[in-house]
Amino acid sequence: MDWNLLGLSFVTVFLSELGDKSQLAAIALSGNSKSIRAVFLGSVAALLVTSFLGVLLGDGASQLLPTRLVKSVAAVGFAIMAIRLLWFDASEVPEPSEEQL
Repeated sequence: MDWNLLGLSFVTVFLSELGDKSQLAAIALSGNSKSIRAVFLGSVAALLVTSFLGVLLGDGASQLLPTRLVKSVAAVGFAIMAIRLLWFDASEVPEPSEEQL
């Protein structure tokens, strides 16, 4: 087993999931639940399944597409998200009307 890759994967996923909406959902569920064990196991199972699907899709993409292309598309996607976050003005978002609430 490649221990460096295992450690890098753990740290990367751990840091990216910290403060994520899935963590907030787990906090909300555990606050309203009598069984925090069930919330923990459900959250762990969901993260395992989504990570497994990501690994399968990544492996499939690497078989079909060149690695450089996949990395380039990911880099461009993250750059677009970063630019939108930097220049997005919250005043441009319309306030919801009473009918929408």
